Amino acid sequence: MFGKNKGVYKLVLPTLESPRELERLSLAELDNLASEIREELCRLYDHRSVHFASNLGVVELCIALHTTFDFSWDRLIWDTGHQVYPHKLLTGRFNRFTTIRTKGGLMGFPNPEESEYDLMMTGHAGCSVGTILGLCCGDDLIAGSNKRHSVAVIGDGALSSGIVYEAMNHAGGLKKNLTVVLNDNKMSICPRVGGLSDHLDRLRMHPIYSRIKQKLHNFVDRTPIIGSSMDSFFGRFKNAIKAGLLGGMLFEELGFRYIGPIDGHNIARLQRFLRMARSLEEPVLLHIFTEKGRGFRPAEENPTAYHAPKPGKSGKLFPVSSITGSGSDSSSHFTPQSSLQSSFSVLPSQPQLTSFTEHVRDAIELLMQRNDRICVITAAMCQGNMLEPIRDRFPERFFDVGICESHAVVFAAGLAKAGMLPIVDIYSTFLQRSYDQLFQEVSLQNLPVILAIDRAGLAGPDGPTHHGVFDLGYLRPFPNFVLMAPADALDVEPMFCFAELLERPVAIRYPKAKATIVERNPEPIQLGKAEIIRNGYDGMIVVYGAFLETAVEAAKTLGKNLDGLGRVDVGVINARFAKPLDTVSILQPLREGKFLITFEEGMLIAGFGSAVLEAANNEQLDTRRFWRLGIPDHYVEHGERSELLDDLGLNEKQLVKVCREIMFG
Repeated sequence: MFGKNKGVYKLVLPTLESPRELERLSLAELDNLASEIREELCRLYDHRSVHFASNLGVVELCIALHTTFDFSWDRLIWDTGHQVYPHKLLTGRFNRFTTIRTKGGLMGFPNPEESEYDLMMTGHAGCSVGTILGLCCGDDLIAGSNKRHSVAVIGDGALSSGIVYEAMNHAGGLKKNLTVVLNDNKMSICPRVGGLSDHLDRLRMHPIYSRIKQKLHNFVDRTPIIGSSMDSFFGRFKNAIKAGLLGGMLFEELGFRYIGPIDGHNIARLQRFLRMARSLEEPVLLHIFTEKGRGFRPAEENPTAYHAPKPGKSGKLFPVSSITGSGSDSSSHFTPQSSLQSSFSVLPSQPQLTSFTEHVRDAIELLMQRNDRICVITAAMCQGNMLEPIRDRFPERFFDVGICESHAVVFAAGLAKAGMLPIVDIYSTFLQRSYDQLFQEVSLQNLPVILAIDRAGLAGPDGPTHHGVFDLGYLRPFPNFVLMAPADALDVEPMFCFAELLERPVAIRYPKAKATIVERNPEPIQLGKAEIIRNGYDGMIVVYGAFLETAVEAAKTLGKNLDGLGRVDVGVINARFAKPLDTVSILQPLREGKFLITFEEGMLIAGFGSAVLEAANNEQLDTRRFWRLGIPDHYVEHGERSELLDDLGLNEKQLVKVCREIMFG
């Protein structure tokens, strides 16, 4: 087991099978374990893009949680789930840790299929309190007196989400025995914003809060009360004092016992207050303050840049001088252990390519230069959407609402009603959270809100919680919406300029991918009009989104008699619009008895191909030579986008194969 043996530091993680083994460790040994975990995180960052700064900040908290509770029985939810790397290391997954966020490896978020210690896939923020409350209620009904303890860890950025307060209000009314750990690091992914952040900052400035609160409670509780009128008076007086002096009243009024704030990097103190919270038969909010990026100086100084940075360029561990200490003594340093060998190989450097996200950012900035009506809204993803130049150049027309996607859409509708032209720049997977607001506030009112839907398609190593493959299916049924997708870099700016003129709801989806350029003279964007790239005698491939280059290359390959069966003359159409659909151009091959293939990076169910199939059915066309390529009816695992596309057959090889099978059987 871990310990000091003739001056040699014996490592814990390689042999740790269960967090229950941590009970045998002294506080000094737990502090050393925190250093060991940070070293593993630095090794991982040096070879792969991973969630980094947030995990460095929760190391001591994770250790304290697992040495206070037994989460093989008790309940633990992390919100959001990208801060679970230390948790994975402490729950027997060290030997697979180097595979995290790779195809077939560990998931970058909690995954119940990996471990009994992962309850839910928590890829979105704000849902932990409601989830843990439901678990708590279910456990009470099933287990009866055999109580489980329920803990939710929520970041201060996620705390701005309205659904948190819906859940806290419910939990306070039910008086359930649960603990919410508020991990306050002044950040979500980007610096948090708003009045709540100011409130938390004021609490952080009062480290003697807990002592003042306890003395005040003791004083008021000992005050003699005579008669009902005096009882009422002193009750109001007690609440007035608490409200005036104690910032935790925000949470206490929701029915939670507020404890804190306390140092989130002091394991002993964390254990003591977690035990206190566990002993109270009521909802508890334990407010801890931590430092995002803790232990790695560059991440401490710029936690936003180190949220999910590109891999380290050296292929080696960072120098000791850049790694700061952890545990109870914040001034200490730790030295990487030579006995711990990394299983990584150095990855070759990759060329930097311009992404769709960058092209969209530039198009929006161009529009904002010439149109004062245009404003931009992001939901705590300024960096992910690469909007920093827009934020800095147009601060009065840039709004970061925090992790509140529903509010982002409602806020945009209000701006549009007032005469503005808002662009909501948002990931596809997060847009799902505002479904009702898209219906009620935008579509029903027919307001000019432009949705810039980033990560529309396979999100790569972030996996099934983040793949943006459902947006077309839930947006297409909404009346008034115009749905577009650029095929390459040449489509991006014209589409946003076109959306500016429509004065109705518009959604433009694009993937997390490089933006290629298909050489051509692009046709002007016209409402519901596709772009014919080339005609084909035998059939047509219709692309919706960023597969245009793939389709053009497949058509070239099919034009060669490679297998002796003969050439296949295939045309290519850039659909541009899913709604309204260019039925004149797209359905013409079926009218002429040719084959038709639709090609998209989205779910086949309710997707672009389904829209074409519906249109063909409306014209009662023969669809026996109609084929749809897209994502089938199952969740797609995590892996590099190219790997996943190959697995799904969304590549040139499969496209050529399908065309030949249709032609030659």
